[in-house]
Amino acid sequence: MDKVKYRMNDPRLAPRRTRLEIPGWAGEREPRTSGSREQVWHCVPFSEGAQYGIELFYPYDNELHVSTKDGHLILESDWGEPPDGGVQWPPFRNFGDIFYTYQILLDLKVGKGMAIRTEPHPRFYTDCSDTVPIAVPALIRNWWPMMFFCVFKAPAEGRTHIFRPKEPFAQVIVIPEEANFELEPMNMEEFSERELQARRIYNSRPNLSAATEWTSSTDTVFDGTYRHLHRAAKEKARQA
Repeated sequence: MDKVKYRMNDPRLAPRRTRLEIPGWAGEREPRTSGSREQVWHCVPFSEGAQYGIELFYPYDNELHVSTKDGHLILESDWGEPPDGGVQWPPFRNFGDIFYTYQILLDLKVGKGMAIRTEPHPRFYTDCSDTVPIAVPALIRNWWPMMFFCVFKAPAEGRTHIFRPKEPFAQVIVIPEEANFELEPMNMEEFSERELQARRIYNSRPNLSAATEWTSSTDTVFDGTYRHLHRAAKEKARQA
């Protein structure tokens, strides 16, 4: 198993593998049964994607409200006296009014040939209040010894993004340092193989979805086809 090692200036940053919060930002604990409201965690691809990385938590006791008014960024919080050690204080700064930065001082050490990539926390995609901070994607290679700052996109005019104590504000994923791939169309053999696979799944869906089909409260039909195939693929890989 690969390891990601870390060091940081504030232990309350608390990096950990991203977890689904249910109930919470990932939805309510609604069963997969007719009449339930659909939840994002019902979707296996979303659940796996959301838990793929490392989540970072706002380490301060004061809330930070970030807003845009008349085209200008406003950072509102009660920061108090600066801590010892000479760190930038406050740790958040305006960056051209359309972005702002956080002096995070976090070091994530990954293996040779790997890198870390910052991105919005998965709760950004489930939030209906439009208050979740938007971390700007950045690729940091393994030879760079520390992530000195993290960049965020400013909220739209009249909107406010909120950082709350112990609340996740960004996610980091570990990826290959170089994107060594090229795009090319499938040849006829590959095209036929994928088409046959898709048709087999489509024709087998009544059997694969047996006893798992349900209709949500918004009249959307769901079933467990993907979940069944997902479990089968993982079992096959485990036995290989």
